[in-house]
Amino acid sequence: MPSLSGSLVLVAILAVATVLVLGLVNLLRQGAGNTSQMLMRWRVGLQFVAIVVIVLVLVFRMKHG
Repeated sequence: MPSLSGSLVLVAILAVATVLVLGLVNLLRQGAGNTSQMLMRWRVGLQFVAIVVIVLVLVFRMKHG
Protein backbone atom coordinates (compact mmCIF):
# COMPACT_ATOMS: atom_id res chain seq x y z
CA MET A 1 0.00 0.00 0.00
CA PRO A 2 1.46 3.36 -0.99
CA SER A 3 2.21 5.81 1.77
CA LEU A 4 0.24 9.01 2.24
CA SER A 5 3.26 11.10 1.26
CA GLY A 6 3.77 9.11 -1.93
CA SER A 7 0.09 9.51 -2.78
CA LEU A 8 0.29 13.28 -2.25
CA VAL A 9 3.25 13.51 -4.62
CA LEU A 10 1.43 11.39 -7.21
CA VAL A 11 -1.71 13.55 -7.01
CA ALA A 12 0.34 16.74 -7.37
CA ILE A 13 2.20 15.41 -10.42
CA LEU A 14 -0.99 14.11 -12.04
CA ALA A 15 -2.68 17.49 -11.53
CA VAL A 16 0.18 19.26 -13.31
CA ALA A 17 0.19 16.69 -16.12
CA THR A 18 -3.57 16.98 -16.59
CA VAL A 19 -3.48 20.75 -16.92
CA LEU A 20 -0.48 20.48 -19.25
CA VAL A 21 -2.35 18.06 -21.54
CA LEU A 22 -5.45 20.27 -21.51
CA GLY A 23 -3.29 23.22 -22.51
CA LEU A 24 -1.70 21.26 -25.34
CA VAL A 25 -5.10 20.12 -26.60
CA ASN A 26 -6.32 23.72 -26.52
CA LEU A 27 -3.22 24.82 -28.42
CA LEU A 28 -3.59 22.13 -31.09
CA ARG A 29 -7.26 22.96 -31.57
CA GLN A 30 -6.30 26.63 -31.81
CA GLY A 31 -8.64 27.37 -28.94
CA ALA A 32 -9.29 30.67 -27.27
CA GLY A 33 -6.28 32.60 -26.08
CA ASN A 34 -7.97 33.32 -22.75
CA THR A 35 -8.36 29.61 -22.09
CA SER A 36 -4.72 29.00 -22.96
CA GLN A 37 -3.62 31.79 -20.63
CA MET A 38 -5.81 30.48 -17.80
CA LEU A 39 -4.45 26.94 -18.21
CA MET A 40 -0.89 28.26 -18.19
CA ARG A 41 -1.54 30.10 -14.93
CA TRP A 42 -3.08 26.98 -13.38
CA ARG A 43 -0.11 24.90 -14.53
CA VAL A 44 2.41 27.29 -13.01
CA GLY A 45 0.48 27.37 -9.74
CA LEU A 46 0.15 23.60 -9.62
CA GLN A 47 3.85 23.19 -10.39
CA PHE A 48 4.62 25.41 -7.40
CA VAL A 49 2.34 23.32 -5.19
CA ALA A 50 3.89 20.10 -6.51
CA ILE A 51 7.42 21.33 -5.75
CA VAL A 52 6.40 22.36 -2.23
CA VAL A 53 4.77 18.95 -1.63
CA ILE A 54 7.83 17.09 -2.93
CA VAL A 55 10.23 19.14 -0.80
CA LEU A 56 8.09 18.69 2.31
CA VAL A 57 7.90 14.92 1.72
CA LEU A 58 11.67 14.73 1.31
CA VAL A 59 12.28 16.76 4.46
CA PHE A 60 9.78 14.64 6.42
CA ARG A 61 11.38 11.40 5.23
CA MET A 62 14.88 12.62 6.09
CA LYS A 63 13.83 13.54 9.62
CA HIS A 64 11.86 10.36 10.22
CA GLY A 65 14.16 8.18 8.27
